[in-house]
Amino acid sequence: MGIVEGKVAIVTGGTRGIGFTIVREFLKNGAKVALAGSRQETVDAALAKLAEEGFTDNVMGIAPALTDPDSVAAAFASVVDRFGRLDVLCNNAGVSSRTPLVDYTLEEFNKVMSINVTAVFVCTQAAARIMIEQGEGGAIVNTSSMVGKYGQPSGVGYPTSKFAVNGLTRSLARELGRDNIRVNAVAPGVTRTDMVANLPEDMVKRICAPIPLQRMGEPQEVANAFLFLASDLASYVTGEILSVDGAAQT
Repeated sequence: MGIVEGKVAIVTGGTRGIGFTIVREFLKNGAKVALAGSRQETVDAALAKLAEEGFTDNVMGIAPALTDPDSVAAAFASVVDRFGRLDVLCNNAGVSSRTPLVDYTLEEFNKVMSINVTAVFVCTQAAARIMIEQGEGGAIVNTSSMVGKYGQPSGVGYPTSKFAVNGLTRSLARELGRDNIRVNAVAPGVTRTDMVANLPEDMVKRICAPIPLQRMGEPQEVANAFLFLASDLASYVTGEILSVDGAAQT
């Protein structure tokens, strides 16, 4: 029996990388999952891949505009219609940036903040409304980053957005605790996603050099943190930013 057996979860950014691994891990541990993607084509492709692995009955796909409250509310309502309730929201969708400050456009900065912060607010609000109405609590787990603690030397919008995610997490944990809704975040370090996996070996060695564990994290290891925080094993854990970064140094 899985540690999230019977729970219903929504995972944004769930079509690839860490998000897809979170979806798979929740399914393996007995949850019913709605994976959200930016386009219906990517959602369908992710569902097809899961079907090949034997996951069909307990998974569905949605593709709302994450910064549009009406679109998100309608998509989340469809999840409740299908699975009967909502217990867990994983706010994992996000975009990164490495542009130096002097070249940074307001358009780029706003795009990063919109997806990484506004979408988290919109989705959390929609999920919280459902959870409060159900009256049985729930768990919200946000994706932060190690740069949400240390910053990074370029692409200021990304670490700024993750500092904001940390603030949302800690503040909403205080606000929603009275409704037994726990709000936490996972802050991954360097993780072996498709993009990182294609880097030259010498660059990988340089990236791993300041990490005490001397390696990158795996998507599975990040997904395990989401699984724990969403489960009843973390029933008295809220307002935490859980680092999964191998004690990386800046």
